[in-house]
Amino acid sequence: MTLTPEQKQSVATWVEAGDNLSAIQQKLFEQLKLSMTYMDVRFLVDDLGLELKNAAPKVDTSDVSKSAPAKPAAPVAAPPTKKGFLDKLKEKVGVGGGDDEDELPDDDMADAADAMPATPVSGGVVVELDRLMRPGAMVSGTVTFSDGVTGKWALDQAGRLMLDTGTPGYKPVPADVQSFQRELSTQLQQHGY
Repeated sequence: MTLTPEQKQSVATWVEAGDNLSAIQQKLFEQLKLSMTYMDVRFLVDDLGLELKNAAPKVDTSDVSKSAPAKPAAPVAAPPTKKGFLDKLKEKVGVGGGDDEDELPDDDMADAADAMPATPVSGGVVVELDRLMRPGAMVSGTVTFSDGVTGKWALDQAGRLMLDTGTPGYKPVPADVQSFQRELSTQLQQHGY
């Protein structure tokens, strides 16, 4: 979209007055009858060579001696770890959490995962990622377990895994859980997650 010189001057005046991108977007619509997305307004301001007043100051990273001392930040919860993710997956599908004798210790699980092929074999677990993610999910997809039961899974931004097979009370066998974990991890890594 091209703006007239008068419209460009109006945007420059708003930026000079200290308006933020949301305010500029609103004024473009109300005063100039131009409907633009927030990102389009951001690009417009950049294209006009304007700098917002309330924008975060740019830091010169070439000289570390110029950097300001770090302010103590409020404690932030650690992101979910791989072990936490696997533990949550085990809980969700009903493996572990007790004195199960058939469950491998974590060290043995890692060795078993390395020894098994990464690609699903005939009758094995198949994990697929959705091309379009489900609402509220960081990543989602489908899984087919070795017994033929299929389900939908989703991983939200907090690292929580949701699994819905549509079969009340269904719990895959422990070997399928391990295969699902391994295949899901592989698929996520291949797609940059």
